[in-house]
Amino acid sequence: MSFVTEFNALPLAALVKRSLNASREAARASMAKAELSLNDFAHLISPVGAELLEPLSRRSQQMTRQRFGKVIRLFAPLYLSNECINACQYCGFSRDNPILRVTLTPEEVRREARALLAQGFRNILLVSGEHPKFVSTGYLAQCIGLLHEEVPSLSLEIAPMETAEYRPLVQAGAEGLVVYQETYDRAVYATMHTAGPKRNFDWRMETPERAYAAGFRRLGISALYGLGDWRLEALSVAAHAAYLLRNCWKAQLTISLVRLRPCAGEFQPLTHLSDRELVQLACAFRLMFPDVGLVLSTRESRKLRNGLIPLGITLISAGSHTEPGGYTGAGEETLHHTERGRIVELGASERATPDHRSLHATSQFQIADDRSPQEMADLIRQLGYEPVWKDWDMALTG
Repeated sequence: MSFVTEFNALPLAALVKRSLNASREAARASMAKAELSLNDFAHLISPVGAELLEPLSRRSQQMTRQRFGKVIRLFAPLYLSNECINACQYCGFSRDNPILRVTLTPEEVRREARALLAQGFRNILLVSGEHPKFVSTGYLAQCIGLLHEEVPSLSLEIAPMETAEYRPLVQAGAEGLVVYQETYDRAVYATMHTAGPKRNFDWRMETPERAYAAGFRRLGISALYGLGDWRLEALSVAAHAAYLLRNCWKAQLTISLVRLRPCAGEFQPLTHLSDRELVQLACAFRLMFPDVGLVLSTRESRKLRNGLIPLGITLISAGSHTEPGGYTGAGEETLHHTERGRIVELGASERATPDHRSLHATSQFQIADDRSPQEMADLIRQLGYEPVWKDWDMALTG
């Protein structure tokens, strides 16, 4: 049985509805438990759970320190390509957006990685749009193989694949796979994904299981908050995480806290998750999953990131760029448009900027925290934590 089968049978909407009328006593009882059920998690993210945010935060901080110590792992995303075959209304890379696109060569990818290594990073997430013509399995394996010689920890956020397609990537040196379901609401999912293979809801949902079967030993999941009702999305993520912990138990699991950001196409969020509710959600995830890594990216503001670090976050990005070539300018000479999978070269007028600055590939979304990696490391130390650039090696797992 896959998670899709289990997910279809879960009464998640009913849990959300009941949680809206949960009592303060029920939320306090859930907070005190050593092991939480989905019903307990629903209590913690309910309106009365929000009223108990201070004790919830203290409990989350205490549990995080017990399980992870006072350390924060740092990572950086490295974008390989912003080509995409899917039409997704909320994404800057959507094939319908007339953006500046590029796919870095493997050597350009290595150049970008070395720039990150020079800043201290030893944990890099390779990200790409979903287009098999430009980002093939062979291309990915070549990039991973080049970087594995120098980068101890490599994870991927790429198009979902078959198990057999993932295996060469694991053999090349990738150890982790991140895949966002985007929204667990089937109706919203169908509306948001109007063309391309990403329209297949079930196929995407089963991706972590195929990745695990291929040998990945770190799995990351999340919803993209701003599409569906945030409580229903969070319960769905919790159910998915619980399933993966039971069935993919040899893998480490991370849950990202990801909200929509401005991007090409100017899509506006359909729903709202406030800063306070995001803090509540992070603490609820920590109590529900004491040993799961919680990830916070540069999508969020300085103030919010500073406040969340002591409350349960274990993995954080810094100095991020969300466009190919963002760290070194790699690929600027080969920028183009793409129409129906065909490269369209830029005209002279498109390359002539008023202030003579170099053109850059279009980013997936705008970041909110532009502090440098060193500034983030200093901030982590000021908060009484230790920034960790690398905390394990594939050699340790044989």
